[in-house]
Amino acid sequence: MRRSCPRYAGRRAGEPNDANKRLVQRWESGTIATPRPAYARALETVTGLPIESLGFAVPVTEARVSEDGHGGHDVELSPSGIGAAGTSPNARPSPRGNLSGVWLSRYEYFSSGRSDTFIGLHFVVVLQHGDRLTMRSLPGSSASPLTMDLTVDGNVITGTWVEQTAESGYYRGARYHGAIQMLVEPTGRRMVGKWVGFGKEMDVNTGPWELVFQDASTIKATLETYNRRPEV
Repeated sequence: MRRSCPRYAGRRAGEPNDANKRLVQRWESGTIATPRPAYARALETVTGLPIESLGFAVPVTEARVSEDGHGGHDVELSPSGIGAAGTSPNARPSPRGNLSGVWLSRYEYFSSGRSDTFIGLHFVVVLQHGDRLTMRSLPGSSASPLTMDLTVDGNVITGTWVEQTAESGYYRGARYHGAIQMLVEPTGRRMVGKWVGFGKEMDVNTGPWELVFQDASTIKATLETYNRRPEV
């Protein structure tokens, strides 16, 4: 089972589904205009994009017809996204509630080869389902795609990050990954913390990382607005 498939994503989130190749083909062909919430959440986890931007007709929470045409949903999202299926029973909601939206990601790192400190900037789409957060950079915001897989517990965000550096850049397409922990400020408009990752000399590096809230909307028009290089 590939980790990029909706069935694996649902199982990993504690919300199993029976997505198969035929169902995916029906989504791709447009035969099914709106997947049920469990499938929609799995698709968002796999793609890192909101369901509205994946070509489906209406937001999942507004749909009233299931894949088989008989109507109804087995799960409904709560207004804040907290308490939906897949939420850890011991997890506490974040200060702002749901953290979904567009954020500006900024981290610092020291390059031993260039003996200087540099800044990495990305506009990222944050999607929250229960106590799980996924982040994916918008392709136009950087030539080095960035993803994160995180867990929310109160104002503490913990998880992993992966960045595939640009083929034409200094690191020539190298893939870097590591851990990250951040704190959500009471306003819910800023996350601040540190990353940890490996270096070329068998060392472990660390540095500051912050995310600054930009827009709560994740519709296609909003994502297009932020699909550009952030200003330094």
